[in-house]
Amino acid sequence: MKSPIISLVIGEGGSGGALALGVADRVLMLSYAVYSVISPEGCASILCKDVSKSREMCEHLKMTAQDLYAMGIVDEVIAEPLEGAHINPAQTYKIVKEKLQIHFDELLNLKMEDIIEQRYKKLRNIGIFREEVLIE
Repeated sequence: MKSPIISLVIGEGGSGGALALGVADRVLMLSYAVYSVISPEGCASILCKDVSKSREMCEHLKMTAQDLYAMGIVDEVIAEPLEGAHINPAQTYKIVKEKLQIHFDELLNLKMEDIIEQRYKKLRNIGIFREEVLIE
């Protein structure tokens, strides 16, 4: 897409479809939000055949805003009010608006070709590729 793209994760994204939100120049995430390819319950059900292992799967999925920031998947974690965004939405809107404006201003100061190239490089650098060698 030939325009700046900013994605904002505000709650729970727990599916392959939710990952499409990551195809952006910047990914911002509220501090109490979660974002993963699968829900912890779905992961526990498939991998462990035991949904009671959901909490353990949360740790393995690394789905918190802080985990995703540390891995370079999220560009900024936006601190929510202590009670959470749902308790003080007006304050949350104000904080989010300020952060979006900062990121849009930064992107709008770049050439579109540079934005697209940075987006491509960012997406290509997410994850790890391993080539397995079978030893007999």
